[in-house]
Amino acid sequence: MFHFFAVLSRMKNINRWGLMRNTRQENLCEHSFETAVIAHALAVLRNTRFGGSADPGRAAALALFHDSTEIITGDMPTPVKYFSPKIRSAYREVESVARDRLLGFLPEDLRDSYRPLLGAAESPEDRGLLPLVHAADKISAVIKCVEEKRMGNMEFSSAETALRDAVASLRLPEADCFMAEFLPSFSLTLDEQE
Repeated sequence: MFHFFAVLSRMKNINRWGLMRNTRQENLCEHSFETAVIAHALAVLRNTRFGGSADPGRAAALALFHDSTEIITGDMPTPVKYFSPKIRSAYREVESVARDRLLGFLPEDLRDSYRPLLGAAESPEDRGLLPLVHAADKISAVIKCVEEKRMGNMEFSSAETALRDAVASLRLPEADCFMAEFLPSFSLTLDEQE
C-alpha cells in the first residue's frame, strides 16, 4: 500500500497566509491549482508572443506540485522563511527532507517521474520552466492580495506592493504581460467582468 496520493490530497488542509487576517481562507490546494493555471498561461504567452518553446503542460504540472512539501512542513510565513540566510538555508534542508519523505510514499519505479515535480528539477527543460512557475506563484499571491483588498481587507496592501515589485523584478515579459492584461480583471465584480 502506497500513501502518496492520499497524502497529496491533504493539501486542502494546509491554510496559507497564517500571519494575516483573511476575509476568506486560502488553502494550498487552491493556490497550487491557480499557480498551475497561471504557469500554463505564462508558457503559452512565451510561445505565442515572445518566440519561446515552453511546454505549457509541463509548466502546469511543475506548478501543481511546487508547494507539495508544505504538506509535511506546513506553510511557513514569508517573513519567517526569508528572515535571514541561515533560516532560508535551514528551510531548504527541511524541504529536501520533506521531498524525500513524499517520494518514499511512492513505489520505487514511480519515484523518478515525480522527483522533478516535487522540486528537484534536473532536466534543462524543467529548469527553464522554473522561472515561469516562480512568477506564477508570485502572481497567484498578488491575486490573493487584490481579492482581499476588494473585500475591504487592507491588511494585504503592503504584501500586494511587495509582490508586485517581486514580479516586476523577475523581468519576465510573460509575467509583465499577464499583470497588464489579465490581473486588472481580478479587481472587478462578476457583473463588471461581462
